[in-house]
Formats: sequence, structure tokens, C-alpha cells
Amino acid sequence: MGVLSGVRIIEIAGIGPGPFCGMLLADLGADVIVVERPGPAEIPTAGILRRGKRSLALDLKEPGAIDTVLQLIEDADGLIEGMRPGAMERLGLGPEVCLARNPRLAYGRMTGWGQEGPLAQAAGHDNNYIALSGALHYAGAGDVPPVTPPTLVGDLGGGALYLALGLVSAILHVRGGGKGQVIDAAIVDGSAHMMNLLLDLSAAGLMREQRGTSVLDGPHWFNTYRCKDGRDITVGALEGKFYKLLLEKLGLANDRRLAAQHAAGQWPLQRAAMAKLFATRTRDEWCALLEGTDACFAPVLAPSEAARHPHLQARGTYATGGLLQANAAPRFSGTPAPAAPNAIPGVGQHNEEILTALRRQA
Repeated sequence: MGVLSGVRIIEIAGIGPGPFCGMLLADLGADVIVVERPGPAEIPTAGILRRGKRSLALDLKEPGAIDTVLQLIEDADGLIEGMRPGAMERLGLGPEVCLARNPRLAYGRMTGWGQEGPLAQAAGHDNNYIALSGALHYAGAGDVPPVTPPTLVGDLGGGALYLALGLVSAILHVRGGGKGQVIDAAIVDGSAHMMNLLLDLSAAGLMREQRGTSVLDGPHWFNTYRCKDGRDITVGALEGKFYKLLLEKLGLANDRRLAAQHAAGQWPLQRAAMAKLFATRTRDEWCALLEGTDACFAPVLAPSEAARHPHLQARGTYATGGLLQANAAPRFSGTPAPAAPNAIPGVGQHNEEILTALRRQA
């Protein structure tokens, strides 16, 4: 059960953002049937992105396989596919064919560059898409190349989450009396759209295109620092009252070098002073002093450490029994998600169940 109980999604197996979108919808209660190739996966994984789904193993090039998928689509609310533009059409599963079978279908297309445009047929990956969209620009200091956060900004943030929102929106549109339609979820579009907060700050003069000189990527009070033990911490004391508290906690309230919070010309020297100070203690010592205060502080944790942190343990953010994985999010008061992650199916585990149901419907 879940907030999306009663919604059925057909997912044509792929990699990255498409499967993540399907996992997210399954976490929230949707019945997600993943149509995947028989045999071992091209890229072996632990299968977390397949959790909560029903698996139908089909070779789409075998006779009858496309007809089986079209039968599934007749009773579905949405479809997820992540192939290059034109590939689904060549298989006989393009939007025109599928929407003719089911005019209420939300046909979700997940690509990097989008269905149209000069780069639509080019290969690419997360870092390429966010580089072109502008989303990678601020991810680093001013004197070194940007560092891509692996898959998070592009594949997942600009891709999977936008596809999920698109599918749910299109399904709501149908349930309100509208017709089915195609969702063109391009990572380059989604990651550009996420830039609007920074673009708003830029229009107000608070973000400059020169990396390392603006309020969210340059100040000493909004930065990451290395500690004595080689581990890292973050501070983000943007507001004046939080900055004042940070300085008090650090014993720097009377340090004239740090008095001017927003003097951008002094930030390099101020960062150096803060870096020198944070290097005098271990990460855990700084946690003991600053964590839980309004100094806007947090340690930089590896995923295994994050799962053991008291705050995330209290919230049940991670599942720690066996395979490390994050539990479903977001949370709903009336239709709570499972307390533990859904099971990961074997390839083809649900073939008999799904095909038998189709034969009964025929």
C-alpha cells in the first residue's frame, strides 16, 4: 500500500534515471512492472533500483513480446522508457502505437538531451548534461575545474525526479478528464530548471558567474573544511545571527579579520583563517562543539557513517539490516511507506503471475 496505490506503471528496463524513477514510484505504492531482458544484466548491481517492482523477463526481439507489452499497456497508467529517441518507435512501442492502445496513458521518456534538438541522438552521461545546462558551473572552487557529484544532479535530480513528477502530473490530468500524453523528461532541461534559484540570486546581484566569488560558493562561512584527522566538516552560517553564533562558538567573536561577513574581497584571507582553525581539531571534536546548534554545521559523512548517525537513525532514513539502502521518501501521514525497503525481485520472478493475468483478460 501507499499514496500511489492503484497506479500501474510499465517500465522498459534501462539504466540510471529511468529505473530510479520506477523505484521511487514503487516505494510510494505504485504497481511497477519492469520489462527486462532475460539473463544477467549488462551492468551488474545489487538491484536496489528494482526493489518493490514485479519483474517480467522478455526479449523484445522475440515474436509476440511486443504484443505482450502492448497488452500490459492497455491497463496501465504510465510507461517509463529511457532509450535514445526513435528506438521505441523501431521496436513498435512508440507513443503513437501505445496511446492508440491506451489513450489514457502517461508515456514517460527519459533522455539526457531530450527528444529533439541538435544533440538528441548523441551519446552522453550525467556530467555532460549538467555541464551543458549550466548546472555544473558552480560545483567547485574558482581555481580548479568543477567536480561532478556522481549522478545526483543530472541523472537523479534533473532526470528521475522530473520524470516522476511528469508522470504523476499527467496521470492526475487524465483522472481529471484529460487525455494521455508524452512526457519528454530531458536531464539537460531538468538540471537547467533546478538552476532557477541561483539564477534568481544572480539577477539580484548575489551570484556571479566567476566561480568562488558569490554568497553560496565563496565565503568562509559557507564552505567545507579539512580537520586534524583528515575528515571534513561544513559550515553554512548565511544569516547574520547564525554567523555571529558561529564566531562565538569558535572563540572568534573579537577577531577583526572576520568582522566583515560580506566583504567578498576579504573572503580568501578569512577562508584561510577558518581553515587553519578547523585543522587544529578532529571532526568529532568539532561535532561535539557545534552539532545541533544554530551555527549551521554538519560533518561530511560517508554513506555508511550517515546510516549510523543518531539523527538519521531516529528518523529511519537508512535501512541497515543487510544491504545498505535509503528508505522511501518523502513521507506521508495517512499512507505511510513500508518500514523496511521493498523486496528486490529476481529477473523474471513474476512472469507466470503477470502472463496468467493477461491470458485471463484476453
